[in-house]
Amino acid sequence: MALSSKLLMPGETVLETTRTHVKVLLVPLLVLLACSFAGGFLAAQAGGSGDGWVRWGVVALAVGIALWFAVLPFVRWFLWTYTLTSKRIVEQKGILTREGRVIPLSRVNDVSFEKNLNDRLLRCGTLIVHTASEEQGLLLRDIPRIEDFHRTVSTLVYEAHRRHDEPI
Repeated sequence: MALSSKLLMPGETVLETTRTHVKVLLVPLLVLLACSFAGGFLAAQAGGSGDGWVRWGVVALAVGIALWFAVLPFVRWFLWTYTLTSKRIVEQKGILTREGRVIPLSRVNDVSFEKNLNDRLLRCGTLIVHTASEEQGLLLRDIPRIEDFHRTVSTLVYEAHRRHDEPI
């Protein structure tokens, strides 16, 4: 879900919307496959014993585990977005209750990124945005193409500070 156009300020444009890297869905995918295999196997082994209640119990348990440990993480991943506009960085997350954090680019003091070995292989990383406020900086974890995103944010922050420092 990208940032709605009704939430944009006058003259503001959306430059990029991203989610965390798809690598965070590897474990939920493996859980989904294991639940499907185990649930199907155990339901077939149960056969028609007990008027089929055992089979339906196994199927219900497998579906419940798959929903909780595979589908819910996917929905959480899909609805957690980072949007970079021409004036701010917006983080939005949540399924039933939406939360968000907005950092104006003119208030950013420092932008850095970090990547460990597997992040380097997958071309993702964590962007760290520091502001002058007393709140902790914003951590954007597992951003795909982190170098490009970092370069874009740094350029926009530089432009925001340059416009702010120009005499009137």
